Amino acid sequence: MTVLFTNLRIAAYLIVFAFSTTVLGIACNFAKLFLPHVQHDFTIFSLVAPSVTILSLLFLLQFAQPVIEVVAHALVGILWLTMAAWTSDIIGPTQCYQLGSATTPTNNGSMSARSYCYQMKVIEAFSWATFIAFFGFVVVVISLTSRAVAFGRRFAWQEHISQLGWYGEWPGFPTEAIYPRPYYPGQHPYYPHMGGNYINQMPGHSVVIQPGMGGGMPMISQVPGAIA
Repeated sequence: MTVLFTNLRIAAYLIVFAFSTTVLGIACNFAKLFLPHVQHDFTIFSLVAPSVTILSLLFLLQFAQPVIEVVAHALVGILWLTMAAWTSDIIGPTQCYQLGSATTPTNNGSMSARSYCYQMKVIEAFSWATFIAFFGFVVVVISLTSRAVAFGRRFAWQEHISQLGWYGEWPGFPTEAIYPRPYYPGQHPYYPHMGGNYINQMPGHSVVIQPGMGGGMPMISQVPGAIA
């Protein structure tokens, strides 16, 4: 795994985990105050979205392929988009400080409307932020995996996501073994750069791309004949 991509991925997951646990804590407080008779639909959904997110993150940290990660991020992102839109619909443009001593009914009495408003504003803000984060995850994973496929890793979508390299790095595991490359008559090695240079393929030859170590440049060579 390229170290930069590893650190960025874990850092992003930790931020989303913090957002999710915050929303889950507020939702648990709402569940204690409102369930089962007051605002039960929204309260239950506000428990489901962060819980699913936390479980998904724990699973993806252990087992992740780009194709699985993209699907998981998209589905969880939809949950947070729904949460953000629903919260915005409930609380709207309300200015919490103007509520004064007003109260909101609960299952066993009432609570401060100002306190309820502030907590809903937190859920709204974190829901939008988490949705944007998951949308960014989807875009980045698709982009990096497409680059890996273009650089010769045909099965990058099925490989572990740790094989992906960050922008400016080559895909591949740092400890990935690079086996001795056999020499063929007429073989011409190339060391490509990131500047957009291309290889002139010789007639009757196949281009072979072998990954480099630690996100380094791959070895690209031409071999006589066709390779299946």
